[in-house]
Amino acid sequence: MPRGKYIWFDGELVEWSEARVHVMSHALHYGSAAFEGIRCYSTGEGTTVVFRLDDHLKRFQYSMSVLGMVSKYSLDELRDAVIQVVRANGLGDGYIRPIAFYNMDDYLGIDLSRYGDRYSIAIGGWSYGKYLGEAFGKGSRVKTSRWRRLSRFSVPLDAKISGYYVNSVIARLGGRGVDEVLLLDEWGYVAECSGENIFVVKNGLLYTPPVSSDILPGITRDTVILLAREVLGVEVVEKRLLLSELYKADEVFMVGTAAEVSPVVEIDGFTIGDGNPGRITRRIQDLYEDVVRGKVDRYKYWLTIIDE
Repeated sequence: MPRGKYIWFDGELVEWSEARVHVMSHALHYGSAAFEGIRCYSTGEGTTVVFRLDDHLKRFQYSMSVLGMVSKYSLDELRDAVIQVVRANGLGDGYIRPIAFYNMDDYLGIDLSRYGDRYSIAIGGWSYGKYLGEAFGKGSRVKTSRWRRLSRFSVPLDAKISGYYVNSVIARLGGRGVDEVLLLDEWGYVAECSGENIFVVKNGLLYTPPVSSDILPGITRDTVILLAREVLGVEVVEKRLLLSELYKADEVFMVGTAAEVSPVVEIDGFTIGDGNPGRITRRIQDLYEDVVRGKVDRYKYWLTIIDE
């Protein structure tokens, strides 16, 4: 991972190497941290824009509340902190990572009510290209994991909690030789990939698993649904999907803040469509790219503009 120069840490910018925590910190031992992944983009016109910043920060505050954290900073203060990070690191196309974590090292127990507001918030940022590399263009090869997605009956899956992602990390260990892994829910329906939501194109319609399939209702997922319906006139249906429906799909693609809109051309050895990224996938991919770079006036309200 390329490093940025500065991290916003508990209210001030510090050099990357100075943003340190103790090895006995609670979050390291128990996964008691809330985080976000946010993208910023160069417009090519001397400005950087952050995509759907307020939506990400609102979810960040919600995720914190799931861990019993009462935010020390308002939405405006967090927004200003992100802007400081983008400017201090001179970011154009970049990735921004806010994280709130219990930063105590004097008692390791699981009763978070003992800790009150003893947590830290850090926001890092660095230059970032395409998460899936060449697969973003040519399409990804995906394998179904033998491990199931966490259940919404166990944890609130609409929060981004660091401990949850061990599920994805372990699933991804079984994906050597492919670009991504796919997880099914506990009933055997398609849930999501290790870090992305998934969409299927069949007979001109767009399908995606519902919240009841134990997905994170992602911000990029929401963006793609709106763009497909409002701009492309493509009908979007949220329904439980069988794995066999993906094998027989005309097109499949993944979406996420890091992955953006990434085509899938193979799942478990089955070729999707003709083995190339499909027409609807490419239209959504291109439209998304235009939107996040401020080229579509209708959606400029999603952008926070930062002068470089």
